[in-house]
Formats: sequence, structure tokens, C-alpha cells
Amino acid sequence: MNPIYTIRLDGIFLRAYHGCYDLEQQVGNRFRVDLAIRTPLGNLPKSDDVREAVNYLTVYEIVERTMQRTQRTIEAAATNIIEAVKEAFPEIIEVECTVSKLAPPLGGKIDRVSVTLVG
Repeated sequence: MNPIYTIRLDGIFLRAYHGCYDLEQQVGNRFRVDLAIRTPLGNLPKSDDVREAVNYLTVYEIVERTMQRTQRTIEAAATNIIEAVKEAFPEIIEVECTVSKLAPPLGGKIDRVSVTLVG
């Protein structure tokens, strides 16, 4: 039996310059990205070798790099993050990615807008 475990990276806060409105691409927005990565446990508990684990720093760098790409929707951002993480770590079974745009430019009426994709 090879159990599946979930790695969570919650609260990756960053600034990115994209959105649906031209002004957003000029002044930027604050975003929060949360990930749940499901992957086989494998021999990790016995080997205790970090080289066999999903590297959190690499995942963070993928998120940061992906969010700097020109994207107009948070749906595209979440999709691109999922694809890039799975490409970097082929053993991953599934990535759940929530991208939240904090304080979207809607006149202060909404705290955040979020999408969650699973792939």
C-alpha cells in the first residue's frame, strides 16, 4: 500500500500586475495563493530523505514566477500554477489551487474574489 498525503502551502501573498481592467495591469493587485498537493508517500517516512519529497521552496518559486506572467483572469493563473507544479513534480497526483485577488477594484465592496481549481 502506498498512501497518498497532502502537502499544504497556505498564504502565499504576492503582488502581480494583471487583471481584467487596464488599470490593474498598471498598478497591480495583491493576491493570495493556497495549494493542496496530493502525492504518494512512497518511501519517504523510512528514508527521511528530503530529496524524495516535494520541495516547498521550488513550489513557492513556481507560484511566484507563474503569477508574474501576463494573465487576465485568476482562473488562468490557477490553471497555469497547477500545470507548472505538476510538470516540475511528475509524481504528484493532484493539485488544488485557490487564487484570491485581495481587495479587487470594485469600490471597496468585496474583501476578495477567489477561484479554486483542481487538476
